[in-house]
Amino acid sequence: MIREVTGIEVEGLAGGKGKATRYEIVPKEELNGHGRLYARIVLAPGSSVGWHQHVRDTEPYYILRGEGDFIEGKTEDERKVTRVHAGQVCVIEVGQWHSLENNSDGELEFIALIYNEPGYDNR
Repeated sequence: MIREVTGIEVEGLAGGKGKATRYEIVPKEELNGHGRLYARIVLAPGSSVGWHQHVRDTEPYYILRGEGDFIEGKTEDERKVTRVHAGQVCVIEVGQWHSLENNSDGELEFIALIYNEPGYDNR
């Protein structure tokens, strides 16, 4: 199967600020209960993915282009900031909180895959 991937503009991704464009690589329905997102995301300058927690799943970000601040914590109040750039992977573990901010003048592009912890089916 071959399909075209079309971008959808999203305002305030996961409660963040500014604009993002989401290119759904594989829809949730085709992940067969193993996850809920496989997408390429482009964050405009000054935009962010909001601070949120992953309860029954995990999510790596593979940074394709640009740079930004990856924020992570094991609790809602704990926040560690790391500057990230193309070629790096940010791993969000089950139960962890995180955010990603584009504080640069250029776009920040990454691949996001949200998949379930072992034994969990989110259908």
